[in-house]
Amino acid sequence: MFGNLGFSEVLIILIVALVVFGPEKLPELGRSLGQAIREFRKATQSITTEVTRVASEEFREKIDKGNPPAGG
Repeated sequence: MFGNLGFSEVLIILIVALVVFGPEKLPELGRSLGQAIREFRKATQSITTEVTRVASEEFREKIDKGNPPAGG
């Protein structure tokens, strides 16, 4: 989840965040960060789906051009 960060590094980051933002703002900051990550993942998934769809359509068109219908 945290890539190459170990437990101690994550703990230090959390302590620094607590000192900088304070205990009142930390939950709000966490919610905002979580929402931003969800939106980013949704946008990334949407772009991936669209690129895959377009590539599939182009591939099918190339195949159809290379194989004309029988009797034509």
